[in-house]
Amino acid sequence: MSDQHQHPRSLVRFAWLSIAAAIITLSLKTGAYLLTGSVGLLSDAAESVVNVVAALVALLALIQAEKPADSRFTYGRSKAEYFSAAVEGAMIFAAALFIIGSAIHRIVNPQPIENVGTGLLISVAASVLNGAVGLILIRAGKKYSSPTLNADGRHLMTDVATSAGVLVGIGLVGITQWDVLDPIVALVVGVNITVTGIRLISQSLQGLMDVTLPAEHNEAIIKVLQSFSNDDVTFHGLQTRVSGRESYANVDLLIPGEWSVRRGHDLAETVKTEMKRAVPDLGVLIHVEPIEDPSSYEDIPDGFVPIPGF
Repeated sequence: MSDQHQHPRSLVRFAWLSIAAAIITLSLKTGAYLLTGSVGLLSDAAESVVNVVAALVALLALIQAEKPADSRFTYGRSKAEYFSAAVEGAMIFAAALFIIGSAIHRIVNPQPIENVGTGLLISVAASVLNGAVGLILIRAGKKYSSPTLNADGRHLMTDVATSAGVLVGIGLVGITQWDVLDPIVALVVGVNITVTGIRLISQSLQGLMDVTLPAEHNEAIIKVLQSFSNDDVTFHGLQTRVSGRESYANVDLLIPGEWSVRRGHDLAETVKTEMKRAVPDLGVLIHVEPIEDPSSYEDIPDGFVPIPGF
């Protein structure tokens, strides 16, 4: 007994917002680099190139994820979002390597930077735009359980952190006239965003491998199952998983063999309704089995979510 998900309002509009912001900030940061010659601003602009490509990948992933299930993809295409997040993580990692390489080269071959004040103002404007859009995407990602929007938003916030570090470096160079501070700050920023890229890749791989629901959701489901349990009714074999912005749960419902099909069906529907109330938009599949049949207990492999008391 399963139910189909109703997709939330299209999230593609957020991808277009991200693309627009990425193009604007790339233009601003490239201009700042050309004015100053700062390797820090060059690294900042390099990450903005990644932002543009990543936003385009996010757009394609969201378009695919929102396509309805069909005869070929019977469970839909929601996992396309994890590919987007993985690609974005890999691109962040690549940008970090470029930044680190550029910083090391500039440390070995230091060069003065120019027009510090103008470069700082342009970079601040780009950072404010990135920060605002990043917060919008992260909030939308949480609201709609979208790995793509969450990854894109966190990437933009990483870009803000990168810009902040670069601004500090350029500001210190302007104050101290120590040109080597510019590439040193860029090096630190590159190492920092490497960690972000690795984290995004790790989270995406977990999603592609059907990681279980968060602990609080599993606990809410188990509480519902326990509330229906008595001498005649019990449950086992609970499985839960996250697939993009969708969540699923499967469980075996054990009832007396002499119950009618109608009675077992009605109970399963009631249990499903309560599970969906506990975890909104949860896709539920309940398998009804006779409680007195030994074979009903032979299909519980390792990896099922344990139900306390069963």
